[in-house]
Amino acid sequence: MSTYAWPNLAAMFYAQAAELGDRPFLWEKSGGAYWPLSWGDTATRVSRLARGLQALGVKPGDRVVLVSENRANWLISDIAIMTTGAITTPAYITNTEADHLHILEDSDAVGVIVSTKRLAERLLPAAHRADVCKFVISMEPIELAQSFSFDLHQWDDVLAMGQVGHDNMVAMANSRNIDDTACIIYTSGTGGKPKGVMLSHKAILHNVEGATDALREIGLDAEVFLSFLPLSHSYEHTGGQFFPISIGAEIYYAEGVEHLVNNMAEAQPTIMTAVPRLYESMRARIERGVEAAGGAKEKLFRKAVALGTKRYLDPNSLGPIERLQDAVLDKLVRAKVKARFGGRLKALVSGGAPLNPEVGIYFTALGLRILQGYGQTESAPVISVNRPVKVKMHTVGPPMKNTHVRIANDGEILVQGDLVMQGYWRDEDATAQAIRDGWLHTGDVGHLDDDGYLVITDRKKDIIVNSGGDNIAPQRVEGVIILEPEFAQAMVYGDKRPHLVALVVPDTDWLKDWAVANGVSGSLSELAGDADLHKALAAAMDRINSKLNNIEKVRRFIVADEPFTVDNEQMTPTLKVRRHVIRQIYGTQLERLYG
Repeated sequence: MSTYAWPNLAAMFYAQAAELGDRPFLWEKSGGAYWPLSWGDTATRVSRLARGLQALGVKPGDRVVLVSENRANWLISDIAIMTTGAITTPAYITNTEADHLHILEDSDAVGVIVSTKRLAERLLPAAHRADVCKFVISMEPIELAQSFSFDLHQWDDVLAMGQVGHDNMVAMANSRNIDDTACIIYTSGTGGKPKGVMLSHKAILHNVEGATDALREIGLDAEVFLSFLPLSHSYEHTGGQFFPISIGAEIYYAEGVEHLVNNMAEAQPTIMTAVPRLYESMRARIERGVEAAGGAKEKLFRKAVALGTKRYLDPNSLGPIERLQDAVLDKLVRAKVKARFGGRLKALVSGGAPLNPEVGIYFTALGLRILQGYGQTESAPVISVNRPVKVKMHTVGPPMKNTHVRIANDGEILVQGDLVMQGYWRDEDATAQAIRDGWLHTGDVGHLDDDGYLVITDRKKDIIVNSGGDNIAPQRVEGVIILEPEFAQAMVYGDKRPHLVALVVPDTDWLKDWAVANGVSGSLSELAGDADLHKALAAAMDRINSKLNNIEKVRRFIVADEPFTVDNEQMTPTLKVRRHVIRQIYGTQLERLYG
């Protein structure tokens, strides 16, 4: 018998909607301002879409692909699909036609919901080539210039098919089994072709319950979330959608990363989920502003960081005068930094990749609580997270409630509990490799400290073993590199080689300033081979090497022709470096560094 508060995710939504009724729930930008959709209106639309999907022939167990940026209709589509008993299969908006075709054919999806004409341009040809796809529903009007193998339906028309009260939909939602598959989320493929991770309703509810338990200390009441990480990724799907639903929170949808600062000021979120890359870029932006201001403002800022860091490392270390100074700096410095994040943040939850402890301590010193967590798609996704009452920045916190973690003899982190995936869709061999004797083999290496907090060393398969037999964690070295103002991105290289070399991407603003000072111009690809640029970066690398031990030092490096981005497929949509792609592009040049 399940001990969870709701029988499944769709039932959870309907129960919350019945209780919260006319209260605002989903906020979207329109005409330059945010406008709300109430819980009740959202439930009505979910019910109508669910009935419309049934009219199109969707049955329990069918897969329906969802291709959309974060918006209210993403949530409505997701829960409507689950209400029918079908399985949501999200796809990234950055996917190519080939990516879409792989997901459609691998999942045998019966249909697709797509948001815009722009996204449909890459989706429709793939849907046409997929054997099983019967329909495409477009949220925004699309007119076809040619005939396709599927039926095209407009969003409003499908909702009109189900324009009946949603009472029977509530009963239908409640009839779904907690062990049913809720979604198939395709991994973003840092190491090859994406696999479909099957997550049950129970796995996500386990995460929801664990998140509530972990954050209860900050007081969960009238929370506001700002959703900007892709909902097609399990991190945002659970942490930015179903967790807010479970606590009756409001969700604002960001317009995009480029508008994030403005959207934070408008939404004034109380909780945000983000990846380390956001914190790194925000830190760099704050630092540039402080350096430009100079003078007394910079001195006050540096003092706030210094005292805040000292207080984090030892809460009892500040003397009477320092405590007084610290209190004054709360108003003069930290309040302004908090205002940039909306002014109401209770917690920033970091996940998706390792957070450099120095970055986490930096924001903590400025009065922003960062809770680093850890997980993967195969665990729905959160395995552990720091608790507000005791943050240990070099760790990813203790395991979530009812989550069992043990360390294998070779250091690999193993996980057991309701959060573990059902397996990889139609891939028994990969499933058997990942789940053995009921334990999920994460592929990550780490250990539990004396307080039971999990410390991650690195990805098991990413660990570099040099020719001397030393194990090197590349993400640690890369994290040290990108903390310097000259560098925005880096990838180190050196498996089975005598020492490390690196591929680096200069910071955009630093590169502009350097180019002006040296009287040169051109794109990154044009400047990458410039000897003077390499000399300037080499001086920065010398500073970095002074902070690393001998086996971690980067002996030589090359400059990339362009930044690592999602568009050039050198990063995943959640901003992880695709090492195999970058090695294919730059491998020959990196090997030449060994002479």
